[in-house]
Amino acid sequence: MEGFGVKIFFNVVVVGFLFQLLEVALARGGGFSVDLIHRDSPHSPFFDPSKTQAERLTDAFRRSVSRVGRFRPTAMTSDGIQSRIVPSAGEYLMNLYIGTPPVPVIAIVDTGSDLTWTQCRPCTHCYKQVVPLFDPKNSSTYRDSSCGTSFCLALGKDRSCSKEKKCTFRYSYADGSFTGGNLASETLTVDSTAGKPVSFPGFAFGCGHSSGGIFDKSSSGIVGLGGGELSLISQLKSTINGLFSYCLLPVSTDSSISSRINFGASGRVSGYGTVSTPLVQKSPDTFYYLTLEGISVGKKRLPYKGYSKKTEVEEKAEVEEGNIIVDSGTTYTYLPLEFYVKLEESVAHSIKGKRVRDPNGISSLCYNTGVKKLEIPTITAHFIGADVQLPPLNTFVQAQEDLVCFSMIPSSNLAIFGNLSQMNFLVGYDLKNNKVSFKPTDCTKQ
Repeated sequence: MEGFGVKIFFNVVVVGFLFQLLEVALARGGGFSVDLIHRDSPHSPFFDPSKTQAERLTDAFRRSVSRVGRFRPTAMTSDGIQSRIVPSAGEYLMNLYIGTPPVPVIAIVDTGSDLTWTQCRPCTHCYKQVVPLFDPKNSSTYRDSSCGTSFCLALGKDRSCSKEKKCTFRYSYADGSFTGGNLASETLTVDSTAGKPVSFPGFAFGCGHSSGGIFDKSSSGIVGLGGGELSLISQLKSTINGLFSYCLLPVSTDSSISSRINFGASGRVSGYGTVSTPLVQKSPDTFYYLTLEGISVGKKRLPYKGYSKKTEVEEKAEVEEGNIIVDSGTTYTYLPLEFYVKLEESVAHSIKGKRVRDPNGISSLCYNTGVKKLEIPTITAHFIGADVQLPPLNTFVQAQEDLVCFSMIPSSNLAIFGNLSQMNFLVGYDLKNNKVSFKPTDCTKQ
């Protein structure tokens, strides 16, 4: 970190020059990639070596349960802007740098929120964090945003205007946690996997002067990768040509390897095995909606009617567009209860093994693997135009040494395609052509 620090203490002129070089490189078909750190990996500041894999899985499930609350209609404002997000509920971290000279930020990567924020000085009420607080006074590129900017308006009802006509924000969370401060523009720098930092001047972010609640000291903010105007993806949209992708490693992977997120041409997903499905535009625009038509267990297909438009003849119910959210920050895949019951029954019928109770109380479909080898069927998620075949790696997770459990669980009224279902897939988002692509990939080789 000391060697890197020497290299990146640019003045504003050098940063601007690097940004121009980056634009030229991207225009010529280039791109860049950044490591993602799973919060339970040894590289994560959240890592607790005393915990077992089963305990980490249980913790991930609890985070997922908290996180799911944000996707419910009651968690949205009337104008469609997300107003409540669950702090520290994401599963992946990214190292960022804010300001000139750059100050490190350990940010939780979140495809379910837009605003990127970190704690700042002066802090009237801040939770303790491992890295130093960002001090705007020490940065030559910091600028507070005025109330009339489009980014300020994008905050919706969470924005306000100070006496000095500066744009301020405050997010209140369902658990009583909160964060608030000034909306500002700054230079954002990330470490690319090519070994060179990549900088973006004029990035809109939240400079938090008051935060509290259940935030963890190991993280110093959130990086929003949602579809809304304030997100990292939207702000870099023209530079990265609306393209980004990620490849998530299986939970049992060698800890020396990291998952990866790719931007620009590096984020394009194509080639043999790639399938694509339309990205559906819905409110709020933060979330990435797909249309699920059904799920097959082996050769038996179950039509998905969890979000059906009812017709006069029930048997001809139409599948509603945008009926499932794809989210990298939710661990399990959630399906409406009525559909889930049929799916679980079909999966259980196809597996010849000893069914046991989950001691963690998470899944209702678990098997003892110590008796004999289980024959787990391939489960296929049928999105419009894209059949995504999920091998056992994506559908069952090892909860204990001799215990595997189904990684899809029921919910009351929504559907989320979680990260266990996405592991070992290159998942690409093309926001210009409004599509999401899936390509089976060995993510250890990305």
